[in-house]
Amino acid sequence: MTSYLVDLTGLDRTQVALAGGKGAHLGELTRIEGVAVPPGFCVTTGAFHAIVTPAIDGLTTDLRRAVEAVPIPDDLAAAVAARVEEGVAYAVRSSATAEDLPSASFAGQHDTFLDVVGAEAVLGHMRRCWASLFTERAVAYRRRNGIDDRVVDMAVVVQRMVHARASGVLFTADPVTSHRGVTTVEAAPGLGEALVSGRVNAEAHTVRDGAVVSTVERPLLTADEVLRLDGLGRRIEAHFGHPQDIEWCLDDDGRVWIVQSRPITTVFPVPANDDGGNHVYVSVGHQQMMTDPLKPLGLSFWQLTTPRPMAEAGGRLFVDVTRVLATPTGRAGLIGALGRSDPLIGDALRTIADRPGFLPSVPDEPWAPPGGGAQEPIATDPAIVTDLIARSEAAIAAVEREIAGLSGAALLDFIRADLQDLRRVMFDPRSMRVVMAGMEATWWLNDHLHEWLGERNAADRLTQSVPHNVTSEMGLALLDVADVVRRHPDVVAFLENADSLDDLPSVDGGPETRDAIRSFLDRYGMRCVGEIDITRPRWSERPTALVPLILSNVRGFEPGARARLFAQGLRDAREAERDLLARLRSQPDGERKARETKEMIDRVRAFAGYREYPKYHMVSLYSVYKRALLREHGEDIFYLTFDELYDVVRTGRVDGRLVRERREAHASYGALTPPRVFTSDGEVVTGSYRREGLPPGALVGLAVSAGTVEGRARVIADLADADLEPGDILVTAFTDPSWTPAFVSIAGLVTEVGGLMTHGAVIAREYGLPAVVGVERATTLIRDGQRIRVDGTDGYVEVLPVPA
Repeated sequence: MTSYLVDLTGLDRTQVALAGGKGAHLGELTRIEGVAVPPGFCVTTGAFHAIVTPAIDGLTTDLRRAVEAVPIPDDLAAAVAARVEEGVAYAVRSSATAEDLPSASFAGQHDTFLDVVGAEAVLGHMRRCWASLFTERAVAYRRRNGIDDRVVDMAVVVQRMVHARASGVLFTADPVTSHRGVTTVEAAPGLGEALVSGRVNAEAHTVRDGAVVSTVERPLLTADEVLRLDGLGRRIEAHFGHPQDIEWCLDDDGRVWIVQSRPITTVFPVPANDDGGNHVYVSVGHQQMMTDPLKPLGLSFWQLTTPRPMAEAGGRLFVDVTRVLATPTGRAGLIGALGRSDPLIGDALRTIADRPGFLPSVPDEPWAPPGGGAQEPIATDPAIVTDLIARSEAAIAAVEREIAGLSGAALLDFIRADLQDLRRVMFDPRSMRVVMAGMEATWWLNDHLHEWLGERNAADRLTQSVPHNVTSEMGLALLDVADVVRRHPDVVAFLENADSLDDLPSVDGGPETRDAIRSFLDRYGMRCVGEIDITRPRWSERPTALVPLILSNVRGFEPGARARLFAQGLRDAREAERDLLARLRSQPDGERKARETKEMIDRVRAFAGYREYPKYHMVSLYSVYKRALLREHGEDIFYLTFDELYDVVRTGRVDGRLVRERREAHASYGALTPPRVFTSDGEVVTGSYRREGLPPGALVGLAVSAGTVEGRARVIADLADADLEPGDILVTAFTDPSWTPAFVSIAGLVTEVGGLMTHGAVIAREYGLPAVVGVERATTLIRDGQRIRVDGTDGYVEVLPVPA
């Protein structure tokens, strides 16, 4: 049993399995020059295994009480007693193996006991530390972070107490903005446990660039002491390579003791750059309506698809806009373009641009919008769109034929070359002109009809049921599947409990339903949630993902709903056109206004639907590539880059250690919230809408589809849980094309992420759904089942009072 005691100086950060997170980090801290750690020892997880595990084996209830009563073997008790001095106070501290991790700190989840005097008391509190592994709060925290109870062990750290004049915490990155150049020091008299637990208020000091910039009346700490703490924090951060949350004590002699250091788990990683200058990054995920982290292979494919390299951080992609933002012309064009689509991004960029000296001095240069420079005018000819679509369909079919017999390095070479062709298709000037023509016509209509008629967002009514929108067509097509299912009660009952569709043909009506689902998947099976990540499971791989949507359509619609909904949208758009043109003609110079407006209406209806097609083309090819890769490789390759795949082909094996590390990193990234805009200092710069005159308590966002609707809020995080009824209002973090089938049954849409031309906005307009996007924390501030009002014209959401 004596082997279960290890001095802290004998531990390092690699020994979490032996000493738990706290013990391993304390051991590592003792190895940093100039960092003082109170002396002590660790009772390792081996003791927990030998003593506690047998005592609770088979128990399902009251584990905590059983552990607190477990007898300590004599030799371990003697070894602890030999290390504990009589009359000296000790801290007895829990140190779980799932603690102080980059993905989960477990701060405050397990017990710590201070001023413990005497060997018997230390042993008793050691049991209580073991038992704290089974408190309700600790168990709930593990569940929330996806940590299996069976893989967590508990060590115990015993340290000599420090007689503290003051103590507290320091953060080596601003806990609010994540700015890496800002240190926050909080201090309180005496021991810091009351501060950490929130029982006392602390004085707060801020250090920026080596200077104290905060002012505290009658401070507990001098400026020199604050700067000394800042220096220690920077030294510890540099050693661990990540911003740190550090607990410290200052004794009567003025010596600083470090009693804990853990990673700050909430700061978003900063993209790597080696020039030492300031950089500004804009999120790609917020533009693509997919803010979840991508796996390494997904990041790799996206980088190979886009025309310019992007920065990577936290499993997400960002565009470095520093140079464009630094020029007067580029700044105006960038803020104007991004601000129109997403005002929060535009406002954040404007805030950064207004900071003196932050951006480099760059000569002015012409502003080129995404997709190229100035666009040539394009004729309002629907044949242009049908020709582009035909070329795309032919290209996809050709790739499917040519890739079929390839394997090994030849397969990778083919995919790499085809990705270059895909890039050319995605950014083909003719295709981009069509997309821009539809967007510019939308903006023209909204601006001019507001000026001439006072109409807000008039284009929203005019873009319902436009042709050639492959995404909205997909949502309506699933209604045809529901029509088949509805005819067969046995199929409905089967689907309500189905984990798999393998047995569907054995059910009465099953073969017909299988064929209907298969027909849908032949056209749309390449789609899925988070589809820009090639590693995500496609509908063709997991068709059960469609079952909740099919059943919702069965319950919510009568047969033939697809044709009726499209026809109704078309009638509404034509009626809006007649109304607007008639009102214009009654004005001075009305014939000219009506003629120009009609031209723009024709243009937006000819081209607006095509906007969804380049992405459909990309996702279709991604699905082809993925099927080919999985024919000879397992899903471990998802955690490798495309270039690393060549090593797999060459050696015939995957580096298991690397895959495990990447898998763990990807899981940790899922807990992080990616910023819309941030800097190379790690500072998250948040924009605001800067609007007045809204109802009290309204949740402000971006108006993207006109109209007002009231209904039941359905707050949904996962499309697989989409139990929607007609009239419901969908509230979610973001939507991508895979959510479109859910749109046919809802009455309105609210998202936390999105812009004027992102997927949710485009489809909401075509379906005639009032929608507000970019409502920050909507899924937190709105509770499932509440009645809400969505104003898609003025861009806000109200939570309605419960009727008396």
